[in-house]
Amino acid sequence: MGVASHLGITLTEYDSRIRTFIPHYEEMLDVAALAIPPRARTIVDLGIGTGALSSRCLMRAPAARIVGIDVDPEILSLAGRRLGARATFIAGSFLHAPLPACDVAAASFALHHVRTRAAKASLYRRIRAALRPGGVFMSVDCQPARDARVRAAQFDAWRAHLRASYSAARAKGFLMSWSHEDVYVPLDAEIALLRGAGFRVELLWRRNAFAVLRAAR
Repeated sequence: MGVASHLGITLTEYDSRIRTFIPHYEEMLDVAALAIPPRARTIVDLGIGTGALSSRCLMRAPAARIVGIDVDPEILSLAGRRLGARATFIAGSFLHAPLPACDVAAASFALHHVRTRAAKASLYRRIRAALRPGGVFMSVDCQPARDARVRAAQFDAWRAHLRASYSAARAKGFLMSWSHEDVYVPLDAEIALLRGAGFRVELLWRRNAFAVLRAAR
Protein backbone atom coordinates (compact mmCIF):
# COMPACT_ATOMS: atom_id res chain seq x y z
CA MET A 1 0.00 0.00 0.00
CA GLY A 2 1.29 3.48 -0.91
CA VAL A 3 1.65 6.18 1.70
CA ALA A 4 -1.37 8.14 0.43
CA SER A 5 -3.66 5.12 0.72
CA HIS A 6 -2.26 4.29 4.16
CA LEU A 7 -2.96 7.80 5.44
CA GLY A 8 -6.27 8.13 3.61
CA ILE A 9 -5.23 11.21 1.61
CA THR A 10 -4.14 12.13 -1.90
CA LEU A 11 -0.40 12.23 -2.48
CA THR A 12 -0.36 15.95 -3.30
CA GLU A 13 -1.76 16.62 0.20
CA TYR A 14 1.02 14.79 2.00
CA ASP A 15 3.30 17.67 2.95
CA SER A 16 0.47 19.86 4.21
CA ARG A 17 -1.48 17.12 5.99
CA ILE A 18 1.41 15.32 7.72
CA ARG A 19 1.67 18.15 10.25
CA THR A 20 -1.97 17.66 11.19
CA PHE A 21 -1.31 13.95 11.74
CA ILE A 22 2.01 14.06 13.61
CA PRO A 23 2.58 16.42 16.56
CA HIS A 24 5.89 18.31 16.69
CA TYR A 25 6.71 17.09 13.19
CA GLU A 26 8.98 19.99 12.20
CA GLU A 27 10.82 19.99 15.52
CA MET A 28 11.62 16.29 15.33
CA LEU A 29 13.03 16.53 11.81
CA ASP A 30 15.13 19.55 12.79
CA VAL A 31 16.55 17.72 15.81
CA ALA A 32 17.47 14.71 13.67
CA ALA A 33 19.12 16.74 10.91
CA LEU A 34 21.16 18.83 13.35
CA ALA A 35 22.59 15.64 14.87
CA ILE A 36 24.27 14.37 11.70
CA PRO A 37 27.95 15.06 10.96
CA PRO A 38 28.23 18.23 8.82
CA ARG A 39 31.00 16.60 6.75
CA ALA A 40 28.82 13.65 5.74
CA ARG A 41 29.08 12.81 2.04
CA THR A 42 26.49 10.06 1.56
CA ILE A 43 23.15 9.94 3.37
CA VAL A 44 20.77 7.02 2.90
CA ASP A 45 17.16 7.89 3.69
CA LEU A 46 15.04 4.80 4.37
CA GLY A 47 11.43 5.39 3.39
CA ILE A 48 12.32 8.84 2.11
CA GLY A 49 8.76 9.94 1.42
CA THR A 50 8.70 13.43 -0.05
CA GLY A 51 12.24 14.12 1.19
CA ALA A 52 11.41 16.38 4.15
CA LEU A 53 14.14 14.97 6.39
CA SER A 54 16.65 14.67 3.54
CA SER A 55 16.23 18.32 2.61
CA ARG A 56 17.14 19.32 6.15
CA CYS A 57 20.13 16.95 6.15
CA LEU A 58 21.44 18.59 2.97
CA MET A 59 21.37 21.97 4.69
CA ARG A 60 23.34 20.50 7.59
CA ALA A 61 25.84 18.66 5.34
CA PRO A 62 26.29 20.86 2.25
CA ALA A 63 28.60 18.43 0.42
CA ALA A 64 26.35 15.43 0.90
CA ARG A 65 24.30 13.47 -1.60
CA ILE A 66 21.13 11.56 -0.80
CA VAL A 67 20.26 7.99 -1.69
CA GLY A 68 16.52 7.72 -1.11
CA ILE A 69 14.77 4.37 -0.81
CA ASP A 70 10.99 4.03 -0.88
CA VAL A 71 8.54 1.36 -1.95
CA ASP A 72 6.16 3.99 -3.39
CA PRO A 73 7.40 5.19 -6.82
CA GLU A 74 4.87 8.04 -6.87
CA ILE A 75 6.21 9.60 -3.71
CA LEU A 76 9.76 9.28 -5.04
CA SER A 77 8.77 11.65 -7.83
CA LEU A 78 7.84 14.26 -5.21
CA ALA A 79 11.15 13.72 -3.41
CA GLY A 80 12.95 14.18 -6.73
CA ARG A 81 11.32 17.55 -7.25
CA ARG A 82 12.32 18.66 -3.77
CA LEU A 83 15.92 17.40 -3.76
CA GLY A 84 16.90 17.76 -7.42
CA ALA A 85 20.28 16.60 -8.66
CA ARG A 86 21.65 15.97 -5.18
CA ALA A 87 19.62 12.78 -4.83
CA THR A 88 19.32 9.39 -6.45
CA PHE A 89 16.51 6.96 -5.72
CA ILE A 90 15.84 3.26 -5.31
CA ALA A 91 12.24 2.12 -5.75
CA GLY A 92 11.77 -0.81 -3.41
CA SER A 93 11.60 -1.90 0.21
CA PHE A 94 14.47 -0.87 2.44
CA LEU A 95 14.12 -4.29 4.05
CA HIS A 96 15.49 -5.88 0.88
CA ALA A 97 17.22 -3.21 -1.21
CA PRO A 98 21.04 -3.16 -0.99
CA LEU A 99 22.24 -0.37 1.30
CA PRO A 100 25.20 1.54 -0.14
CA ALA A 101 28.17 2.54 2.00
CA CYS A 102 27.25 5.76 3.76
CA ASP A 103 28.11 8.23 6.50
CA VAL A 104 24.52 8.65 7.65
CA ALA A 105 21.40 6.51 7.48
CA ALA A 106 18.09 8.04 8.47
CA ALA A 107 14.43 7.13 8.74
CA SER A 108 11.46 9.29 9.68
CA PHE A 109 8.06 7.69 10.26
CA ALA A 110 9.01 4.70 8.13
CA LEU A 111 10.25 2.00 10.49
CA HIS A 112 6.87 1.46 12.16
CA HIS A 113 5.95 -0.35 8.95
CA VAL A 114 8.42 -3.14 9.85
CA ARG A 115 6.13 -5.88 11.11
CA THR A 116 8.39 -7.88 13.45
CA ARG A 117 11.21 -7.12 15.82
CA ALA A 118 13.30 -9.84 14.21
CA ALA A 119 13.02 -8.05 10.85
CA LYS A 120 13.89 -4.75 12.48
CA ALA A 121 16.92 -6.27 14.24
CA SER A 122 18.12 -7.65 10.89
CA LEU A 123 17.66 -4.24 9.28
CA TYR A 124 19.66 -2.55 12.03
CA ARG A 125 22.54 -4.97 11.51
CA ARG A 126 22.47 -4.16 7.77
CA ILE A 127 22.43 -0.44 8.47
CA ARG A 128 25.41 -0.70 10.81
CA ALA A 129 27.33 -2.72 8.24
CA ALA A 130 26.65 -0.05 5.59
CA LEU A 131 27.83 2.83 7.79
CA ARG A 132 31.42 3.94 7.51
CA PRO A 133 33.44 4.28 10.74
CA GLY A 134 32.02 7.18 12.72
CA GLY A 135 28.72 6.97 10.88
CA VAL A 136 25.35 7.51 12.52
CA PHE A 137 21.80 6.31 12.12
CA MET A 138 18.98 8.75 12.91
CA SER A 139 15.49 7.48 13.70
CA VAL A 140 12.36 9.62 14.09
CA ASP A 141 9.22 7.68 14.94
CA CYS A 142 6.46 6.76 17.33
CA GLN A 143 8.08 4.91 20.26
CA PRO A 144 5.51 4.81 23.07
CA ALA A 145 5.96 3.73 26.65
CA ARG A 146 5.78 0.08 27.67
CA ASP A 147 3.54 0.82 30.68
CA ALA A 148 -0.10 0.52 29.58
CA ARG A 149 -1.34 3.58 31.50
CA VAL A 150 1.45 5.82 30.29
CA ARG A 151 1.00 4.55 26.75
CA ALA A 152 -2.74 5.26 26.89
CA ALA A 153 -2.05 8.84 28.02
CA GLN A 154 0.44 9.27 25.19
CA PHE A 155 -2.12 8.16 22.62
CA ASP A 156 -4.70 10.44 24.21
CA ALA A 157 -2.29 13.31 23.56
CA TRP A 158 -1.88 12.18 19.95
CA ARG A 159 -5.66 12.03 19.57
CA ALA A 160 -5.92 15.55 20.99
CA HIS A 161 -3.47 16.76 18.35
CA LEU A 162 -5.58 15.18 15.63
CA ARG A 163 -8.72 16.78 17.04
CA ALA A 164 -7.24 20.23 16.46
CA SER A 165 -7.80 19.56 12.73
CA TYR A 166 -10.41 16.80 12.59
CA SER A 167 -13.59 15.71 14.33
CA ALA A 168 -13.38 13.31 17.27
CA ALA A 169 -14.74 10.51 15.09
CA ARG A 170 -12.18 11.11 12.34
CA ALA A 171 -9.32 11.37 14.84
CA LYS A 172 -10.31 8.02 16.36
CA GLY A 173 -10.73 6.54 12.89
CA PHE A 174 -7.26 7.63 11.77
CA LEU A 175 -5.55 5.98 14.72
CA MET A 176 -7.60 2.81 14.33
CA SER A 177 -6.91 2.62 10.60
CA TRP A 178 -3.17 3.17 10.99
CA SER A 179 -2.95 0.55 13.72
CA HIS A 180 -3.82 -2.15 11.18
CA GLU A 181 -0.45 -1.60 9.43
CA ASP A 182 1.76 0.19 11.94
CA VAL A 183 3.81 -1.46 14.70
CA TYR A 184 4.89 0.95 17.43
CA VAL A 185 7.75 -0.64 19.36
CA PRO A 186 8.13 0.70 22.93
CA LEU A 187 11.06 3.05 23.34
CA ASP A 188 13.06 0.80 25.68
CA ALA A 189 12.65 -2.15 23.32
CA GLU A 190 13.67 -0.03 20.32
CA ILE A 191 16.84 1.07 22.07
CA ALA A 192 17.57 -2.55 22.99
CA LEU A 193 17.21 -3.61 19.34
CA LEU A 194 19.68 -0.93 18.25
CA ARG A 195 22.17 -1.82 20.97
CA GLY A 196 21.81 -5.48 20.07
CA ALA A 197 22.92 -4.59 16.54
CA GLY A 198 26.08 -2.97 17.96
CA PHE A 199 25.04 0.69 18.08
CA ARG A 200 25.73 3.23 20.82
CA VAL A 201 22.35 4.88 21.31
CA GLU A 202 21.35 8.32 22.57
CA LEU A 203 17.81 9.60 23.07
CA LEU A 204 17.93 13.13 21.67
CA TRP A 205 14.27 14.12 21.96
CA ARG A 206 11.10 12.70 23.50
CA ARG A 207 7.59 14.00 23.88
CA ASN A 208 4.67 11.72 24.64
CA ALA A 209 4.77 8.79 22.17
CA PHE A 210 7.36 10.28 19.79
CA ALA A 211 11.14 10.12 19.91
CA VAL A 212 14.33 10.98 18.03
CA LEU A 213 17.17 8.47 18.44
CA ARG A 214 20.81 8.78 17.39
CA ALA A 215 22.66 5.48 16.97
CA ALA A 216 26.41 5.65 16.41
CA ARG A 217 28.44 2.91 14.75
